[in-house]
Amino acid sequence: MYKPLPMDSLALNQPVPVNIWDPKGVLLLRKGEHITSEQHRGLLMLHTPMVLAADWQAWSYSYTAALDRLVRGNESLSRIASLDAMVPVQEKKEARDELAPTEAWPDIHASLTTLLQQGAEASQFLERLDRLEARANKLWQEHPDDSLMVLVQLLFDPHMPYSTTHASLAAGLCALVAPSAGLAPADRAPLLRAALTMNIGMTRAHEDMAHQAGPLSELQRKTVREHPQRSADVLRRLGVADAQWLQLVEEHHERPDGQGYPAGKPVGSDAHRLLQMADVYVACISPRKSRGALLSQQVARELYLGPDQRPDPMGALFFKNIGFYPPGSYVRLASGEVAVVARRGAKANAPAVLAIVGRQGLPLGEPALRDTADPAFEVKASLAPGDVKVTVSVAKLLGRL
Repeated sequence: MYKPLPMDSLALNQPVPVNIWDPKGVLLLRKGEHITSEQHRGLLMLHTPMVLAADWQAWSYSYTAALDRLVRGNESLSRIASLDAMVPVQEKKEARDELAPTEAWPDIHASLTTLLQQGAEASQFLERLDRLEARANKLWQEHPDDSLMVLVQLLFDPHMPYSTTHASLAAGLCALVAPSAGLAPADRAPLLRAALTMNIGMTRAHEDMAHQAGPLSELQRKTVREHPQRSADVLRRLGVADAQWLQLVEEHHERPDGQGYPAGKPVGSDAHRLLQMADVYVACISPRKSRGALLSQQVARELYLGPDQRPDPMGALFFKNIGFYPPGSYVRLASGEVAVVARRGAKANAPAVLAIVGRQGLPLGEPALRDTADPAFEVKASLAPGDVKVTVSVAKLLGRL
């Protein structure tokens, strides 16, 4: 008897602990051989990899025994965590559900990166996306400010895959604003899935563009103009049949005045407006090789006014929920200190912050909590991440709250 094997739980370039078969009994990978790349993993997943029930049971026993030895031996948490390879699905799910946002988001990020980069070649796409979306939604519901801080900081990290961070943060912003915008739960699900997948038709190109110093080539501009339709086509090939999800992806660069792309048709639903606002906001506050990050306060003003320079009701809702200074971003205080935004405040311009650089320009030994509703510590300006020379630990910052 065979059991399904969760291939995404196996590390690259490490010996697999059991023989891996397809449902017909054809050997796909011999015990001790390696998965050499994400492409190799994707090819194996196309064959519905399985493992003999007896092998699974034997491995599960050996894993439990090894874990018990490490715990009894007072080994470090990092050493214990390194044992986490091919944990049975239910055990792995329960463990992941208990991760703090600082650990959970990088884990989600890695899995989503694999899924988006596999694109049309991804196997079990809908099932994998559903699992990731469920974990992400739980974090947005239970830890919204911590999640914003983690993802905004990931957005500022040039070593993290940008396209994935963009998708994750855009989806989160939609999740936070949608209830206030009056979107019914049935309309929120396709909105969040559209945010996660709107760039799947150009994931690798999106990554390259974010890291190049010069202007886009004509071929790249063509890719950008065509990617909404390409992304929808990829999703259809992957089994997506939700008309609202597909329409949002196809139209996420269309505008109410019909001056968008690729079709140049007017669109104006609340879901579309919110998706577009989240997309633009994340793109603007992210640093690029070709330009620094735009200041969140500046982006807030532009989106609040809307394309016709009149107050935009959706823009007002957006910044009422997100604030002018999102958690994870940097600000300068009236005290002269530099701080990281830690929590959204009751007012959009008065978040809770943690000072990390003193008024003399020297790093503080320990982050200090400041109330920006106090005039002595009010926010005077946004700061671009490139203007802050102190390396911050998000886990340490959250530990101070």
